[in-house]
Amino acid sequence: VQLQASGGGLVQAGGSLRLSCAASGRTFSRFDMGWFRQAPGKEREVVAAIRWIGDRIYYSDSVKGRFTISRDNAKNTLYLQMNSLKPEDTAVYYCAARPARSLATASVSYVYWGQGTLVTVSS
Repeated sequence: VQLQASGGGLVQAGGSLRLSCAASGRTFSRFDMGWFRQAPGKEREVVAAIRWIGDRIYYSDSVKGRFTISRDNAKNTLYLQMNSLKPEDTAVYYCAARPARSLATASVSYVYWGQGTLVTVSS
C-alpha cells in the first residue's frame, strides 16, 4: 500500500491542524494504521493508532485529549485532528500501515510508511 500524508504547516500555539493520509494500491480496510512523529534530534514516537475497523484506538499520553485519530475506509483515508497544539508538537508526522491484526504502537510493527508532513508550532 502507498501512503501520502498531507496537511502539515505552520500554526501558532493553541491552534489546530488536520492531517490526512491517503492510501492506494491495496485494500485500505485490511490495514491497521498509525500516526508517528519525529522531532529534530529525537527518536520517532507513536502519536496514535487505530485498528482496521476502528474499534480500538491508542493515544500517547502527550496528545491524549488534544488529538483525534480517525479513518474513512470508503475514502481510503486516515486522519489526525490536532487541537490545542503546543510547540513541543513540532515534528515531521508520518502515517504508517500494517496488515490488520492487533493494535500496535511500536514503529517496527509497521510495514508501510508515508513520506511525512512537517508540523511547526510557534510559541
